[in-house]
Amino acid sequence: MSAYVGEPGDVPLSRPTFEILSRAQLRTAGQSLKEALTPTVRLGVTGLSRAGKTVFITALVRNLMIGGRLPFFTPEAEGRVRDCNLEPQPDDAIPRFDYEAHLASLAADPPEWPDSTRRISELRLSLAFRPRDIVRRTLGLDRLHIDIVDYPGEWLIDLALLDQSYTTWSADALRKAEARHRASLSAEWRAFAGNAAAQADAEQAAIEGARKFTAYLAAAKASEHGVGALTPGRFLMPGDLAGSPLLTFFPLLAEDTALHRLLEKRFESYKREVVKPFFRNHFLKLDRQVVLVDVLGALSRGPESVTDLEEALTGVLAAFRPGTNSWLSNLYTRRIDRVLFAATKADHVSRASHDRLEAILMALTERAASRVTSAGGDVRVMALAALRATREAEVRRGTETLPCIAGIPMPGEVVAGKSFDGKREAVIFPGDLPADANDALAHPGQTMTGTAATFVRFRPPRLATPIGAHEPAPTPHIRLDRALDYLIGDWLP
Repeated sequence: MSAYVGEPGDVPLSRPTFEILSRAQLRTAGQSLKEALTPTVRLGVTGLSRAGKTVFITALVRNLMIGGRLPFFTPEAEGRVRDCNLEPQPDDAIPRFDYEAHLASLAADPPEWPDSTRRISELRLSLAFRPRDIVRRTLGLDRLHIDIVDYPGEWLIDLALLDQSYTTWSADALRKAEARHRASLSAEWRAFAGNAAAQADAEQAAIEGARKFTAYLAAAKASEHGVGALTPGRFLMPGDLAGSPLLTFFPLLAEDTALHRLLEKRFESYKREVVKPFFRNHFLKLDRQVVLVDVLGALSRGPESVTDLEEALTGVLAAFRPGTNSWLSNLYTRRIDRVLFAATKADHVSRASHDRLEAILMALTERAASRVTSAGGDVRVMALAALRATREAEVRRGTETLPCIAGIPMPGEVVAGKSFDGKREAVIFPGDLPADANDALAHPGQTMTGTAATFVRFRPPRLATPIGAHEPAPTPHIRLDRALDYLIGDWLP
């Protein structure tokens, strides 16, 4: 037996112990290698016009975790999805998407829609599946990490500022403020701005002008339900920037004045300190993007709202293209290779209008894209309801059968002079969207017969089982499975 030579206090390992440790170390190394080789897809979710980002993410996560009814999500339909779990998110500096709290809102009695997005948040799902690819099966590469990044639509629209000068932005902001449906809302700020350049104290003028401009943005967003592409987006969601000079500027056309130079400096600082970091630290790292759009809401509010929505989509599409010889083009890597524009609340119209709703959004995005040189990547349009709040119904009126929807209207909703208390179900004929999308855009808010369409807000369905219960009921939806297949299906070979 050979002598053991070592430091005082060392205990020699017997051969079996050494072999056990070696196998354990190999398993640990194998697990580390497997984790390193596990792919991650980063899915950005944003939205316009209170389109339901929080509900979309909550429903997506719940359906994946409980094995919901997803017949058009190919890996699920093929029986290859094994399980899906929440994991600690990789970015410690980003707030976690509060999935459990949002789920609790939907499980309450009565159920409530979750609070809307006001900041960036993140959540990681880890999805285990059976690979079709023999190499992946051999190596045990049977898992995909899905990092969902939720952020306000205003942040995405702000990216258009990167290619704008202060003078260009000021002219565009003033044009929007003078529009017929905004003129009264912006009157106080425009009156102040008209005389601001003559004020001796540029700093105080900047502070007061920014306050009045922010009040106008808030009023416009409230009256338009958030549709308009009004920038800067952080003015209404300042967070820890509240009171900062970064948020104390406003549009001004009078050039060659001390105030104009101060406002221009702060506009450039806003782009440098707020917009560019979001682009660099978050947007640039996304693989796929979902943009949720409340098309029905815009149609119901009339031509100005549709025009605003189209301008917003133009700004969104511009964010997905590299600008010519700009800071954006120098950093843009075309990482986002798939963009889904989703017309939400498809459950607010009858089944016969779903394709028409999709066609209207397609027409809107095509018109918006015509103003942009190149959108880049693959773009798809879809009508969906991540959480279905209604069911199909029919009402006979003489010899005519009307396709209706049945659900519980939100408290205060009024249809045909009748107000609802949020407790009783109602059957409503929402009207039919025009078969020709151009007719809908030319005459928003009108049905095929020329009568006003009825778009009602409904209560969410109460989740059938409480959080943590075994075998929870599937979450009802419309085309959420098709959206999932487009966004991540190819990552599960």
